[in-house]
Formats: sequence, structure tokens, C-alpha cells
Amino acid sequence: MEFETRAIHDGQEPDPASGAITTPIYQTSTYVQEAVGVHKGYDYARVANPTRTALQECIASLEGAAHGRAFSSGLGAATTLMHLLSPGDHVVAVNDVYGGIYRMFTQVYEPKGYRFTFLTAEEISSGLAEHLDEQTRLVWLETPTNPALNIVDIAAAAEAARAGGAHVVVDNTFATPYLQQPLALGADVVLHSTTKYLGGHSDVIGGFLATNDDALAERLAFLQKSLGAVPGPFDAWLVLRGVKTLAVRMDRHCRNAEAVAVFLERHRRVERVLYPGLPSHPGHTLAARQMRNFGGMVSFLLDDEQEAVDLVARTKIWKLAESLGGVESLIEHPARMTHASTADAPFAVPPTLIRLSVGIESADDLIEDLEIALAG
Repeated sequence: MEFETRAIHDGQEPDPASGAITTPIYQTSTYVQEAVGVHKGYDYARVANPTRTALQECIASLEGAAHGRAFSSGLGAATTLMHLLSPGDHVVAVNDVYGGIYRMFTQVYEPKGYRFTFLTAEEISSGLAEHLDEQTRLVWLETPTNPALNIVDIAAAAEAARAGGAHVVVDNTFATPYLQQPLALGADVVLHSTTKYLGGHSDVIGGFLATNDDALAERLAFLQKSLGAVPGPFDAWLVLRGVKTLAVRMDRHCRNAEAVAVFLERHRRVERVLYPGLPSHPGHTLAARQMRNFGGMVSFLLDDEQEAVDLVARTKIWKLAESLGGVESLIEHPARMTHASTADAPFAVPPTLIRLSVGIESADDLIEDLEIALAG
């Protein structure tokens, strides 16, 4: 079946008890057993829940994965992944990772003895092998990155990591499984903040891990049960509802983002536009090769920090807020908001950069709003 069909049907058979077409919210903490150890596949809701199972089967299918685990947040999923490692182990990560991941790596795990090396997207794509050592356990990628929208060659990184005995994790939040399939390109684990495009309506927090590695999947299931970063059934239901319309929403996000990027690239007050769909983007050719389309995120730079701060407060349709991937368009100043934790890093977000999460409103309205804001 095609992606759009699987998004609506995989893991979501009509309820056998009532015939309900929509997967029920199984709002329960425990399950009655017929005898000791004899039950219908569920014993305690931290371990499993039928609504969560439906979500896991659906997103795993969309990622081309044999296994999927839903989590309480993207950082909850990331924390669980990090429990695959021990102090002394080495992680190589793309340098412009999401600020929350950078904070976790440098302020939570590094003081405990974990080692991290941060490389540019180009360094990972073309020279990863020279940065791996015997203790390297994970190569952590985002592509496109947040918020610089750099592109990493997943296949090249996976090949180098495999030769060095490391696993590759790809944060696929920006691209979604509709636009990019990291496992098919050689990655070992795909990470999502389902808060973003998969949920799609800015009303839920969640995370997800997908893999085709049976041993990794078994270990992640044990860690989740033991650490407890599980979503509630209503949260799982909200993400499952959002996934049904992922394909049609992403088509519109991409179309609007391209129109906005083209407008910004032509505007005299904009210094530079960062959008992989533009031929001027250095990662355009690679993105076209490993993605179906270029996504709904656009960043751009002005020539003055204060003007960037002022501009994000002037828009009307674009709402000044953190997060991304919802149907509504959001604007933010990463250096002072989502990526403030990277302020002292050598790869800190430029203070003149503005990040846009392009929604599914009228592209003409979005452009007009930006034009007025840019005019001051």
C-alpha cells in the first residue's frame, strides 16, 4: 500500500468490540487477567496500551521499520536512547542540533563522563570516519538541521559509522517519514518529536523511535518499561489522528515554504535565506536526492540583531512562539528562544537568524504579513 493509505489504516482496524472506525482511547492503567500470567497481551499500561500499540504500528509502517516505540516526548525518546551508552562512550553529533539535545548532551551527559564531538554537516557527510574511535557508539544526525537547515548525507554517514562499529540515529522530525526514509538510507534508528508534524496541531507532546534492528528494539522496549517515558493514551490518540493527514499537510507545508523562501530571497532587506528547496542552498542537490520534497521550515538572516528581534514581534498571522510543525505558521528568534542553550557554543545560532515554521494558511497571506513586517 502507498504511504497515504498506510497512514490511515495501518494499526487501526475497526474496534472489534463495537465496530468503531476510530481507534478508541484505552484510558486504563491496568488490565484484568484470566489467570496469573494469562491475559490479552496487556498487563500494565506503562508497559503497553492498545492505543499506543496502534500508533506504534502506524508510524513504524510509515518509516519502513519493523519496530516502533512511542514516548512521552522527543527528549524522552532521546534520553532512553542515551541509556544504550555508558560513561566513557563517545557520540559524534552534527553541530547545529536542536538546542534541547545540545543541552542534554553537554549539561547532563558530558559531566557524567560521556564524550561528544560536534561536526558540521559537511564534515559528517564527507569525513566522518576520521572522527570515530573505539569508544564511538552513536552518530547523531539531524537533516535538515534545526535551525540552519543544513543537509547531511545519511547514506555516506551510515556507511562510515557501520565500518567503525557505531549506530546512526537520525532525527527525522523536520522531514517526517513522508519526505525522508532514513532507515532505507542505512540509519539504525529514527527519532521523532511527534509534537511537531506527526501530531500536526500544536496540541500534544510526544516522541518516537523506529528501528529494524531486533536486538536494539528489544533493548529499547526494556529501557522504556524501566525508565517510564511513556505517552498517555490520549496523547497517543492525538498523534494517531494527526498522522492520518500527514501527507496532505506536508504537501501544503512544502508548497507554502517554497513560496515564502522565494519571496524572502528576492527581498532587499534579507541577507540570506536558508531553505534546501532553493537552488542557491549548498545542500540542494543532496536534499533532492534523499528527500521527496524540501519541508516546511525556512530560516533567514537579517543584517542586524535588534531588527531580527523586533521583526518577529511585528507579524500578525505568523505567531511568535517556540515549537513547529503545526497547521499554523510560527516565527521565532532561535538565539534567544529555542537555541539559547547554544549561546556559548562555537557554533551558536547567529543572532540575526529568524526561523519560520510555515503553516498551511494561504501563502499569499503569509507573504503579505512578512512583507509588512519587513517594511517596519
